[in-house]
Amino acid sequence: MHKSDSSANQQSEVSLPLVIAVTGHRDLVAEEIPAIEDRVKKLFIELGQRYPANRLVVMSPLAEGSDCLVGKIAVEMEIELVVPLPKPVDKYLQGFRSEEAVEKFRSIYSKADTVFELPQNCPPTPDHVDPGVWESDYPYATLGAYLSAHCHILLAIWDGKPSDHLGGTAQVVKFHHDDAMPGIVSKSTTSQQMLVDDESDLVFHIVCSRSRENSEPHPDLKPLDWFWFTKDETNPRSKELPLQHELIFRRSTEFSEDAIALSQKIEEEAYSLIDDYDDAALPVGIRNIDRMFGIADTLAIHYQRKSILTLRITHVLAFLMGLMFILYSDLESSRSYLILFLGIFGLAWVVHALSSKGNWNRRYLDYRTLAEGLRVQFYWAAAGVNAESKWKFPHDNYLQSQDPEFGWIRNVMRVAGFRCDAECVQNPQNLEFVLQQWVGGETGGQLNYFRIKARDRHNKSRLTGNLGRLSLIASVLIVFLFVLLGPMLPESIADILTVIMGSTLLLFGVREGYAYATAEKELMKQYEYMLGIYSSAQRRLDEASDDEEKRQILLALGRSALSEHSDWILMHRERTLDEGEIWRLGS
Repeated sequence: MHKSDSSANQQSEVSLPLVIAVTGHRDLVAEEIPAIEDRVKKLFIELGQRYPANRLVVMSPLAEGSDCLVGKIAVEMEIELVVPLPKPVDKYLQGFRSEEAVEKFRSIYSKADTVFELPQNCPPTPDHVDPGVWESDYPYATLGAYLSAHCHILLAIWDGKPSDHLGGTAQVVKFHHDDAMPGIVSKSTTSQQMLVDDESDLVFHIVCSRSRENSEPHPDLKPLDWFWFTKDETNPRSKELPLQHELIFRRSTEFSEDAIALSQKIEEEAYSLIDDYDDAALPVGIRNIDRMFGIADTLAIHYQRKSILTLRITHVLAFLMGLMFILYSDLESSRSYLILFLGIFGLAWVVHALSSKGNWNRRYLDYRTLAEGLRVQFYWAAAGVNAESKWKFPHDNYLQSQDPEFGWIRNVMRVAGFRCDAECVQNPQNLEFVLQQWVGGETGGQLNYFRIKARDRHNKSRLTGNLGRLSLIASVLIVFLFVLLGPMLPESIADILTVIMGSTLLLFGVREGYAYATAEKELMKQYEYMLGIYSSAQRRLDEASDDEEKRQILLALGRSALSEHSDWILMHRERTLDEGEIWRLGS
């Protein structure tokens, strides 16, 4: 796992983390510990080799037993270690059973890269729960839900037995699969989320025994066996990483590879949402969201330029192909026109093949969608916006009903704001910053952005319409000349007029094809819609009676923006240009 200092620093600056959170039993059997340690090390090595561009991050609260075991391995293997605690350290250590366990905790804790405490906001005790148990276990339940919501892989060192122990390993695994935990997630939220098949259910299960009565694991499981454990109905336990998750991790690795390759460009050109604002008052960790936004935004612009250049070149070449065919059929049946036709088609095919091989368009669409999701996540965190459910974050429902491979985008958002999600910071100064920078007005913010974009799309749509009218008028005039003058026109003039008529119609056809490929009309409507949404939000914000009402408006605004971004990527995914389309445009 060791890298040279320079390459490690470069990777840590721009690559995506692959976060493994730990949940497990405290009372491990001593004889099984070496084998468990060996399996954990192998997992980390395999992940590092399989996704080398990503950096591994272990998230462990360092409780006795499994948590400390994995935390110790992370330190030994020089893997970044994040330690979220359910209580202040002194109170947390009161639950440890021996001085040796406390010393082990302190040793690993001192070497952790990031340490923070989750807020102590224990709600009233439910009627069916003992108050003492509730106050004792609720912090661990919220910790388990937090770990689940902010990891890519939940490493469960678990006996596989179900349990009603609030915050216990069994309930954390169940929450990771079904978003269900009594007292933590409401029934209404559970009923919606547990039906969604997404990428957030991945568990790496190491089966263990326990040093207590009835210590054996579940009857269907053997001690020290291991599985990838998901909600898959046909094959929930597998020795191979499920294909859906493999694709998602491969996409995030691709992003990291691009970020590393273009790290200099990112350093020079990345746009910051914080800008010149004094970020001292902003929530801890928000710079991480801003940094990831800057990377995604820079990469999106890079691949957007490549995609647009590809579209323009292929459409120009398609026009030239059509022109060669018109010259051959209507002006002179010269073999050279056919050779040029084939040569131009070959060049168009090469350009398209390069674009397809590099997946330039898909990368542009994915990275832009990620950047816009991170934009909403950033401004929600900065403004102190609270979601309706404490355990539902911006990543949970973004692109949820779309193609499963978009799960890698949620995976990035899942960890980008893990520090901001730990505690909501509500500061009036930050709220005002968000209103100016996100919503904006006549000269800035998204309101001004969509106003400019809507106007630009109107102009482009008008250009396409004018070109269509021009080609129609030219064709009618030429046909009128043929009807009026007929045989009196010299053959050479008639041929030239025929070429002009065919060329103008071809030009319009190619321009219309380009407008379709770039979703010109649909984007115009979408920009107008978003302009209306932001204008409405601005009016409501101006009329809001207090800051909490403003935050609720920003919550609704962010949801609308995320929904539109989902529609945007699906619309553009359907606008890919293939070889058949090049041939159709050229003929």
